[in-house]
Amino acid sequence: MIRSARSIAASVAFLTRPKHKSTVQCILNSTIRHSSYDVAVVGAGIVGLATARELILRHPSLSFIILEKEKELASHQSGHNSGVIHSGIYYKPGSLKAKLCVRGATLAYEYCDKKGVPYKRCGKLIVAVEQEEVPRLRALYQRGQENSVRDLRMIDAKEIREREPYCRGLMALDSPYTGIVDWRLVALTYAKDFQDAGGTVLTEFEAADIAMVAESPAGSEEGMKYPIEIRSSKGEGVRCRYVLTCGGLYSDRLSQISGCSSEPRIVPFRGDYLVLKPEKHYLVKGNIYPVPDPRFPFLGVHFTPRMDGNVWLGPNAVLAFKREGYRIYDFNPRDFADALSFRGLRKLVLKNVVYGMGEMYRGIFMSAQVKLLQKYIPELTVNDVLRGPAGVRAQALDRDGNLVDDFVFDGGVGAVGSRVLHVRNAPSPAATSSLAIGEMIADEVQSRFSL
Repeated sequence: MIRSARSIAASVAFLTRPKHKSTVQCILNSTIRHSSYDVAVVGAGIVGLATARELILRHPSLSFIILEKEKELASHQSGHNSGVIHSGIYYKPGSLKAKLCVRGATLAYEYCDKKGVPYKRCGKLIVAVEQEEVPRLRALYQRGQENSVRDLRMIDAKEIREREPYCRGLMALDSPYTGIVDWRLVALTYAKDFQDAGGTVLTEFEAADIAMVAESPAGSEEGMKYPIEIRSSKGEGVRCRYVLTCGGLYSDRLSQISGCSSEPRIVPFRGDYLVLKPEKHYLVKGNIYPVPDPRFPFLGVHFTPRMDGNVWLGPNAVLAFKREGYRIYDFNPRDFADALSFRGLRKLVLKNVVYGMGEMYRGIFMSAQVKLLQKYIPELTVNDVLRGPAGVRAQALDRDGNLVDDFVFDGGVGAVGSRVLHVRNAPSPAATSSLAIGEMIADEVQSRFSL
């Protein structure tokens, strides 16, 4: 089902048109040195926006501000993902990820219906193309059942072709509840809800320090009530009672500036997509995914239709040399040095040299990527695709080279620690789960800060 975009396009236009930038800049220049807030949320990705929205709706009498280093909101992971609404099949039954994804998908559909955000429930096939994948596919079906994923069923080769005429496979798991949406548009809608409820959004504010105010004048009520100051890289300051950071690719660095441990470390992995040429769109109707390899949970090429009518193919997964490096030649000396100096990454690389080289090779040579895709759609050729966009995943690693696959919360040290909460890892599928994650983080904020 596709919902009309008219109402939402009008309501969020102010967030993307040029005059919004000047409005935000005016707020920065006129009030930033004199404004104080009960809660400051650092990071305007989809998790930060969903949480800020949830908090202000729960506590309308408190003052809230969102601080974002970019000119636009939801500019990075939230705006560079595949756009899938996941149904919750993959995750360990009873785990937090499973519960949040299943609830998050339901909340996402309800929210899109309420707000008029367009989406399409086009479904997904997880396809076994080799006999050895069939037992893993059956186990995945059982896992989905235990997670209460809606309408799952196993289908055979004939039914695969009925659903996807050009797809070949031995057996598939059919998930009709899976959909697609523009997650950046959803995030901007969260931001509008936040502002409509009285919240303030400041862009081009890169948090460089989070600290207790060094000294307050005797009897200063302001200093006693708003003891935390967030300083930007340009020298501006915002005073608040409490701080929540949802920094995504910079979550570890935001934690460190308030005195937290440097681990888990964020290591950026870039995923490069191919795009199906328009005249070949007929090859794909819905999402087509491989049976996942449990050793590499974020690897595996897939076919993803988009809300704009395009079809993305991929991605691969390679180490990015810049935390926001969406191009193969993007490079940042600090990001590169941080990654290579971390022994957790070195251990991960040593354990997976062959797979890593394969991913790099497929990123360079389209024909190698297409060869993998042909396992599912044999008619596909290298002449049918173009190089497409890329996304960068904020992968949290521990010092032993293990992927951190659960949520990590942390506070600062000393007096700061009692007033700061860092979301250090919000693992995929964070966009699908965003409203449910927002509820969970809001509960954590209330518990820690006694709001």
